[in-house]
Amino acid sequence: MTDRSAAHTSFAIVRDLPAPPAAVFRAWSDPVAKQRWTACHPSMTREHSLDFRPGGVELNRMTGPDGAVFVVEARFIEILADQRIIYAYDYRVGDRRTSASLVTVEFAPGGRGTRMVFTEQVAFLDGCDERDERLEGTNEGFDRLELDLQAELTRQ
Repeated sequence: MTDRSAAHTSFAIVRDLPAPPAAVFRAWSDPVAKQRWTACHPSMTREHSLDFRPGGVELNRMTGPDGAVFVVEARFIEILADQRIIYAYDYRVGDRRTSASLVTVEFAPGGRGTRMVFTEQVAFLDGCDERDERLEGTNEGFDRLELDLQAELTRQ
């Protein structure tokens, strides 16, 4: 018998981004833009699909050089254009689910253009406790998002 556990935690990341809320929202909703700033491991091959609508699914399937497979599957719960996105997702390594999360992303005018608040409530499952890695990886993605938004502004 396998010991089962769920370790619950939450965190919030606030970012002051250099673009208006509509542009930041578009970076989350456009498949090409989202794939650009969420690509985090160049050594992995990646399959990405995005069906951005309530009930729609986003799927990220990454395969490492050693053949290990990592899957992130999200389902959108609520989408309010330029204001809020709520989605739930799970993270799997091979056939093992290591976490399940509920995420709220809020966009509001402020600072350099948009104040984005990302709140994640997560259950790490069966001894997997990767809170620090999750925070680090999420922040790295938002660093790429900011660079992508800055590049878009210079192209205009």
